[in-house]
Parts: sequence; structure tokens; C-alpha cells
Amino acid sequence: MANPVSMAWLTIIGIGEDGMDGLPSVSRAALAQADLVMGAPRHLALLPPLTCRTVEWPVPFADGIPRLLEHRGQRVVMLASGDPFWFGAASSVIPHLEPGEWIVHPAPSTFALAAARLGWALQDTNCLGLHAAPLQRLRPHLVPRRRLIVLLRDGGAVQALAHYLAERGFGASALHVLEALGGPRERLRHASASDLAFDDIAHPVAVGITVAGAGEAIPAASGLPDDLFASDGQITKRPIRALSLSALAPRAGELLWDIGAGSGSIGIEWLLAHPANRAVALEADPVRAARARDNALALGVERLDVQQGRAPESLPNGPVPDAVFIGGGLSEGLLDALWRRLPGGTRLVANAVTLESEALLARWHGVKGGSLLRIELADAAPLASRHGWKSRYPVVQWSVAL
Repeated sequence: MANPVSMAWLTIIGIGEDGMDGLPSVSRAALAQADLVMGAPRHLALLPPLTCRTVEWPVPFADGIPRLLEHRGQRVVMLASGDPFWFGAASSVIPHLEPGEWIVHPAPSTFALAAARLGWALQDTNCLGLHAAPLQRLRPHLVPRRRLIVLLRDGGAVQALAHYLAERGFGASALHVLEALGGPRERLRHASASDLAFDDIAHPVAVGITVAGAGEAIPAASGLPDDLFASDGQITKRPIRALSLSALAPRAGELLWDIGAGSGSIGIEWLLAHPANRAVALEADPVRAARARDNALALGVERLDVQQGRAPESLPNGPVPDAVFIGGGLSEGLLDALWRRLPGGTRLVANAVTLESEALLARWHGVKGGSLLRIELADAAPLASRHGWKSRYPVVQWSVAL
């Protein structure tokens, strides 16, 4: 039986700043036998003149994929930076191919080279690709003494990074600016975020960050401080949110529907629980929906999918969720719709404050089972010259597996 690798028409080669000098013999052979080589202009410039046709990969990157696929059946080489599967191009291309159509020859990643220059243990370092992602994605990682390596688009992005850190109270962070790693133009310079003034930073560039400063770090536990979320008061408050997330029990890679999302706090904390998690926030009010998007971006989880609409008429389309949270808009019709639409085993958590909503949850609990919890909280408040307990509205929480 033929080896499926031998039938691959596409070879993806990871290339470093040292060009041909750093390529193994198998990659050199693929280039010598190629009918076509596709790559970014920078990558093509690292190679000597080729006898085959070359095509510059267009911008935006996605536009190059159909052009690549037009050459199925030829011997095609695609050039990518370093390790093509480590924040690299291969992960965007491979989903369009069949098994056996491709083979990849990786080179050392920028992350590996940066760690080698800085003497950092890579497994203990957060690595992020921010070429096309907002700098706010750093927010959950900004904890004093943590180390990060980030890939950036250009020198302007490095300046923006320094400004962002200083603005968040982490201007004391040490920045290690690593340019053109592994090639003759390699350079490493150091500055604090508040003092960085380099105006000649060359692409490609990565930055090592040792976080320092008095900025507010985001806790790793559920139930973030309420003041981290912009809100008009329509927010699941911190203690209730912690109990709600505990009942929702997020697991890696799962999808949440946050119905009646308000400020988006539940969906945001669901996403913060694991980088592979997904969440759709459904909110009827356009101002609150926009605020939820802003909150998600500010806390580094811009992937929160905020949809404007009212349940049950506008339940999200697409994949069914693993868990559903109802923080607003609870009704008989909504519960009926969820039971008709969602598969068995879907986790549901609903919170109620009004007597009418409490009665609804009590009735459904009697029929469907699950756990019914009454949460009563009180805060210390001034009482004449002393203090007493001021009760909050009680919350009834129903959690059940459909």
C-alpha cells in the first residue's frame, strides 16, 4: 500500500530568517522538485532564484487559500514562518485539504527562538500571536511576575503594546524586543513599557514581557469584581455569578448560550475559564448588547458572540450549546422552546428574583427535577452610629440537565 505522504501535492515548509541555510535536506528537495512556490514576499526573498514559478501570497491571508487550491495536482510548496502549526499558516490551510494531500516540514518557531535567547522555560511562558488580534487579548495574562512572548505585526504594534501596558498600570513591565530571530538581521533590545522609545523596530518582531506594575490583575477564580464590567445595573452580581458559573460547570471547548446577557458577565467569565471555550450572548437591548461587546474586548475575550434579540423568538442558530444560562427574559415559552430544541444532557441554570419567576422555576423543578437553591445575601451597612445587615433581594436558582 502506498504511503499517503508520498501522494501529497502540497508541501508546507517552515522557513526561518536564515533562509536556505536553515532548511533540512527534505525541504530543499521539495523546493527543487516544485512546480510552484507560494509565499509572502519576505519569505520568497529569503530563497535564491528558483527555476519554478513563484506566486506572492496575497493580503488578506484568506484570499490566498482559493488561489492555492487552484493548483491541486501540481507539486506545490507553500512557505510559512517557523513552525506552521504554532500560530502559523498551516492551521488555516489544512481544513481545506483532504488527508494525504499535504505534508509539513516545520522549522524552529519564533517562540522557541525567543525562549532560547531569553533563557525562559517555554512551558511556563504564555505565548500569543497578536498579528491580527487586539492587544486586549493580553488582559487575562497581565499578572505580576508572569512571562509572555507575543508575536506582533510591526514596530508600530510594539509601540502600541508598550502604551497599552502603561495605560493598564503595567508600565514597569520589562519588554525584550526580538527582531528577525535566527537570521543575520537578528537584534535583541530591552526597555520598560513606560520608557520604550525605539523607532526603528524591524519586522518580523516578537516581544518577551515580564509583567510588573500596580495594575489590577484579573483573578483566576469565578466571580470577578463587579467593577471590571461596565454596567447600567443589569448584571449578575459577583457572589451570584460565582454560584451560577459553578452550577454551569464550564469544561474546555464547550459552548454556552447566555440568554438575557445584560453586561455579558456570565459569558465573559465562561470564556475566561478556558481559551477553547465559546459563548453566545443574547441581549434584546441594543445599548446593553454594545456594552457587552465592549466588556468582552476589554477583558481579553473579544470572541464573545453578542447577538441582539429576544428569547425565545431569537434563540441562536448554529451548534447546540453544552450549557445555557438564563439571566433575563425567563418565561414559560422560553423553557418550552429550550426543551423542544436542545438535546438531552444540556446543562441549564436559571436565576429568578421576582415572585412570579420563582413560582415558574418551582413548578418546572417539580416536573423536571434538578436542584433548586435559594440564595440570600446581606451586606454590612451603617445603622445609626453602628452597623447592621442590609439584605439583598433573594435569588432562586434552578440548575438541571435537560
